[in-house]
Amino acid sequence: MSFTSVKELIDQAIENKMSVAEVVLKNESEDLGVDVDSLRQNMQERISIMRDSMEKGLKEEQISPSGLTDGKAFAYEKWRVKNDESLYGKVIARALAVAEVNACMGLIVAAPTAGSCGVLPAVLLTYAEEYHLENRLVDAFFTAGAVGVIIAKNASISGAEGGCQAECGSASAMAAAGLVELEKDRLSPLLLDPVIAMSLQNVLGLVCDPVAGLVEVPCVTRNVMAAVNALSCFTMVKAGLSTPILADETIRAMKEVGDALPDSLKETAKGGIANTPTAKKIASTFLK
Repeated sequence: MSFTSVKELIDQAIENKMSVAEVVLKNESEDLGVDVDSLRQNMQERISIMRDSMEKGLKEEQISPSGLTDGKAFAYEKWRVKNDESLYGKVIARALAVAEVNACMGLIVAAPTAGSCGVLPAVLLTYAEEYHLENRLVDAFFTAGAVGVIIAKNASISGAEGGCQAECGSASAMAAAGLVELEKDRLSPLLLDPVIAMSLQNVLGLVCDPVAGLVEVPCVTRNVMAAVNALSCFTMVKAGLSTPILADETIRAMKEVGDALPDSLKETAKGGIANTPTAKKIASTFLK
C-alpha cells in the first residue's frame, strides 16, 4: 500500500470525494493488478474465518494445554445472555472468544497479529450486527487494514519490537477506524484521525509480558481492553470530542515509546506480569 500517513489517506478521500475504503481499494487494485471485486471477495473470506472463530469460542469451551486459557469466553457468554444484552457485553464476550481460539491453536485471522486477533472481529462484526450495517463490513476491514499498514510503516505492530501497544494498541486503532467507515454515511473521513489518535494515546506504553511466553495471560483479556477502548474512543469522537495531538504524531510517539521500552517488556517474558512469583512458578511447571 502506497500510503505513508493517516493524513495522506484522509486527504485523498476528501479530494476525490470517496470513502476511505474506496481509496484503499483503488490503490490496492492498481498496485496489485487485481480487480476490486476479487479484493472484496478475499476480504469476505477472511471475515468469514473471523466469524467462525468467534462463534467457536462462544459455543465451545476453549482449554489450552497450559490451562492458562480456561474457557473464559464460554463462561462469560453464558452469564452475558442472562445479564447483559448491551453492545459492550457482546464485544467483551467475542473478543475473549477469538483470543481463546487462538491460544488453543484454532484457526484465526491475525489482525494485525495473532496476539491481538480478537479485537477487530469483536468490534466490527458486533457493531455491524447491532446496527444492521453488515453490507459495509468489507469496506470497514479495508479501512482498518490501511491504518494497520500505516502504523507498521511508521512504528510497529510487533510486540517483540514495540510492546503490546504495537499489537493490541494497533488493533484498537484499526477497529476504531473501521467503525468510522461503517458509519460513513453520517461521519466525515476527517474523524478517522481523532479516533486513531485517541485509541493509541490511551494505550501508549502498554508492555508485552506474556506469562511463560505463551499468548494467553494477560494477552486474552487485553484483547477485551483494546476492543472496548476502540468502541469508547469512537463513541467519544462521534459525540464531538477530540484530541489536540494528531494521529500521525501519536504514531511517531508510539514508536519512540516502543524503542525506549526495555527488552524485558517486549515479549521476552522476563518482566511485568511474566516476572511475578506466580508467573515464574507457572512457567517452571509448564516448561519443565
